[in-house]
Amino acid sequence: MESLGIIIFLIILGILLFLVEFLIVPGITVAGIGGAISIITGVVLAFYYEGPTTGLIVLISTAVLIGLTAVFMLKAGTWKKMMLNKAIDSKVDFIKMEEGRIKVGDKGKTITRLNPMGKVMIGNEYYEAKAMDKLIDQNTEVEIVKIESNKIIVKPLNP
Repeated sequence: MESLGIIIFLIILGILLFLVEFLIVPGITVAGIGGAISIITGVVLAFYYEGPTTGLIVLISTAVLIGLTAVFMLKAGTWKKMMLNKAIDSKVDFIKMEEGRIKVGDKGKTITRLNPMGKVMIGNEYYEAKAMDKLIDQNTEVEIVKIESNKIIVKPLNP
């Protein structure tokens, strides 16, 4: 009878450690591993000390208890409090050559270092650009070599 108390304690401890794992320190940490070891040890001890019938009852009860805990947490909205709710509403600016804003051969100046990507100013507009073959320092005069949907590829005017 004393072993039954230890078995129940191990299973409850394991479930609590799983809750800590999911709610406080997500990932695979000591709490999750400890919870798994605790639950498995409790079930194995139930089979060993109490026999196959009690062991099976403990195994099924533990599975149901873990399932009910998960359902309760989902219905209580626990996850919604923990989730990131930031929506990303930005979009990529596709550069259409037919719009005439920029074209191959246009010249501009780097605003940031192109390593290999960075900001350039062409005309009076800022664009994200990529260096053609090597790094280009800030405040360097550049020329557009190629335009691909959302990428502007530039090279320095004076190498």
